[in-house]
Amino acid sequence: MGSLYSETPSWLHRWRAGSKLLALVLLGLALVLVQHLLGLAALAAGVALLLASLGRALYPVRRLLWLVLVTALLLTGFHALLGQWQLGAAASLRLATASGLGAALTVSTRSSDLVALLEWLLQPLRFVGVQPQRLSLQLGLMLRFTEHFFVQWGKLADAYRLRTGRSGGWRLLAPLAIHMLQTARRVADALWLRLG
Repeated sequence: MGSLYSETPSWLHRWRAGSKLLALVLLGLALVLVQHLLGLAALAAGVALLLASLGRALYPVRRLLWLVLVTALLLTGFHALLGQWQLGAAASLRLATASGLGAALTVSTRSSDLVALLEWLLQPLRFVGVQPQRLSLQLGLMLRFTEHFFVQWGKLADAYRLRTGRSGGWRLLAPLAIHMLQTARRVADALWLRLG
């Protein structure tokens, strides 16, 4: 399956997965607690500097970040038309900042490291009958399929653009859905053979 993890090393690659996840949680909490636009703008500027500091390591998610930026601008414009530009600006800053943090975590952390961390974090649930290995595997698969979805979307969009010279848009949904279902079936079969 395709991955958005970047093999190009950056300073963030040297951080442990637990430290990055803790930072993500704390900054995500700050996004919820901060209500003033200036505070949200400062958080967004800090995340923009973080992303810029990653350099070429950010290459796998560049298209996604542009999509987030366009979505944030459309969201702000829509709220401005309704006369609520402050609400739109706050929502857009939160969206862009949270997406940027997720992108930084995604390109700098291997899925296997995140799964191992999740399994360790879920160990206390063993006492209430939850199997940490299964739950962490499920969460890991969800993360991998999300990555794979965007990787395949990018590949299909590039192929369509090469063939036709135009953007694929909604025309890519059917082949993307078929590919994702086939991938899910192959992964399910492999898991059934290995775990069953």
